[in-house]
Amino acid sequence: MARMPNNDAPQKANNPIAAPPVAKQVPHTRTFHDREFVDNYEWLRDKDNAEVRQHLEAENAWTAQQTAHLKPLEDRLFEEVKARVQETDMSLPVRSEGWWYFSRTEEGKSYGTMCRVPIADQDDWTPPTIEPGIPAPGEETFLDCNALAEGKEFFSLGAASVTQDGTRLAYSVDETGSERFTLRIRDLTTGEDLEDEIEDVFYGATWVGRDTVYYQRVDEAWRPHEVWRHTVGEGVDKDELVYREDDERFWAGVATTRSERYLLIHTGSKVTSEVWYLDLEDPNAELTCVIPREANVEYAVDHAVVGGQDLWLMLHNKTGPNCELGYHPTGQIAAWDDVQALVPHREDARLEGVDVFSDHIVLEARENALETSYIMKLGDADASTGDSSAPAFGEFEQIDFPGELCGVGAVGNSEWESPVLRVAYTAFTTPPRIYDIDLATGEKILRKEQQVLADPDGREFDPAQYTSQRLWVTAEDGARIPVSLIHRTDVDITQANPVLLYGYGSYENCIDPGFSLFRLSMLDRGVVYAIAHVRGGGEMGRLWYDHRKGLEKRNTFTDFVAVADHLLREGMTTREQMVAEGGSAGGMLMGAVANLAGDRFAGIEAVVPFVDPLTSMLMPELPLTVTEWDEWGDPFHDPQVYDYMAGYAPYENVSADLTYPPILAVTSLNDTRVLYVEPAKWVAKLREVGAENTLLRIDMEAGHGGVSGRYAKWRQAAFETAWELEKMGATELLVTEKPDEGTSL
Repeated sequence: MARMPNNDAPQKANNPIAAPPVAKQVPHTRTFHDREFVDNYEWLRDKDNAEVRQHLEAENAWTAQQTAHLKPLEDRLFEEVKARVQETDMSLPVRSEGWWYFSRTEEGKSYGTMCRVPIADQDDWTPPTIEPGIPAPGEETFLDCNALAEGKEFFSLGAASVTQDGTRLAYSVDETGSERFTLRIRDLTTGEDLEDEIEDVFYGATWVGRDTVYYQRVDEAWRPHEVWRHTVGEGVDKDELVYREDDERFWAGVATTRSERYLLIHTGSKVTSEVWYLDLEDPNAELTCVIPREANVEYAVDHAVVGGQDLWLMLHNKTGPNCELGYHPTGQIAAWDDVQALVPHREDARLEGVDVFSDHIVLEARENALETSYIMKLGDADASTGDSSAPAFGEFEQIDFPGELCGVGAVGNSEWESPVLRVAYTAFTTPPRIYDIDLATGEKILRKEQQVLADPDGREFDPAQYTSQRLWVTAEDGARIPVSLIHRTDVDITQANPVLLYGYGSYENCIDPGFSLFRLSMLDRGVVYAIAHVRGGGEMGRLWYDHRKGLEKRNTFTDFVAVADHLLREGMTTREQMVAEGGSAGGMLMGAVANLAGDRFAGIEAVVPFVDPLTSMLMPELPLTVTEWDEWGDPFHDPQVYDYMAGYAPYENVSADLTYPPILAVTSLNDTRVLYVEPAKWVAKLREVGAENTLLRIDMEAGHGGVSGRYAKWRQAAFETAWELEKMGATELLVTEKPDEGTSL
């Protein structure tokens, strides 16, 4: 095995910049709880200040110059991904009422189009065979995102919801990256937008009938706190406020049950929730609370009809942190003791979701750090007692698929009554597959698999060339941290190799097995891609999350360092070959790791990094701050939390006494979740203490999700990957010797 050289010559800057930008220092003293912190770069928060804009543009110019030599590699990576993608393609059609809905992509176009064809036979649940790029008989294109995005620097679709009768579409767009959307209504019989237009709404739109649509508004802190009802054809000034959430820790959302019987409004903080319902079959019904909120109790409900009875299926943590699945007749619940257990709480499994249909239930769980799914068929009555009034629950049976590191979950199931269940199978080394499970026979029918085409050199994709495995690392306090390793099968991981170590570790988010084309480009250059499932995620159950937030947050950082040290100690990599990456809250992880163990890495990439958390958590007026106090703690009111956060906040702990590797920070000017000022200040301070190999790249049009459009996203990812590969010393493709054919490229 050898490496194929990269023969592209580096580019030379025409007008070289002599030195990186140096932000001026304007002392700003922050005083809380009799503690003072002098922040010299807080002035960078004012993005309307011309001097701030000039500084950010200078950062971009410096980064462009310092990475110009990577442009050939960036171009190559872009072409590798572009070659592997079937650009003219379509999604698997999803059945809803009288239509099959799907989306198309077309070569050369950045966005998708939403299409549908009529259902020819109501008894036939086999998706129609539709060729990519070729219109099907009766096909309608009802939303062309390329047309909506034309001439715009940024475009994002927030909602695209069609009425049950298929005659109207509610869709919303964001043209700035601020995640504040404009909602419009389209008549699908004419293809024309109606006069209805509602500005500054949140994601999503929920239809009840064809004339009523529910939506959410956000407050000044970007918190969805209100649910409104709009009647098509009436002015926005006549819209009705349905629900307002006054507790600043809580977000409000709205949806209908799959049965279409109930409208549900879910409101919740990071640790507490409450659900309200409206019976849509009762014209006199009023919005009613299922059961009042109780501190640190989370629950969600869905409507089931079991043995002829209307029931709430309730996923809740009242009886244990990993949740229990219970049931209760629909309506108000007087006390938690009245909720009957269907799946009791378990210490070794986390219940994560329930999906309800007319005659079956799907339960999503997490066991051994992997997602699993179970299905239960419902009967007409309780067969064990013969009581026709008793709920007729069956037994949950696991939906099995082969593979050690894989996951399966229900997707694209919109119909209440369905003889099939659609599931998606995912793995690190296998492209996603979508199956229909025949509920009568249990047969799994493969409906679609993501196509991976040959790379620019004509090499065909072979999943057997790649391997994934699970490693367990012991943390400093004895906790066992799961680590996923993905690499080429012919790469010997007992030897030192380039390693990309990725981590997140917040909000109970799990990094589940999933396929990545950009990861292929890394693997084909000999990189071992390692995912540290550190505490703060939910891979090992609720306590895996609980024991890293608030006053235990440092566990996230030390877990990541423990994984890095293990890889080094076992000889799987070296300090000159390992790069760390994380984004958003994972960007905070990167900032903390840079302070704790920067010398372990050849480079650190932090994407939209939350690196000034204490400053943000002390500003209740900022988006997300108050809601985030349940996650990080409340330093605004609690001096203990203040001191704890001050001890790990990346920006505040940058020091000239520490060793920092090259750092790439990536952000966007219009990000409303992690403001651009955080990485801008961080980079400025890193430079102040001598970390000159620090770069900031800021998109001046996008938001938290980065640039829009698939080609722009590929280009951005290619840039970031090129930087990481260079730092790992893995810019060259591996060449595999074939016994009969000699060397192949």
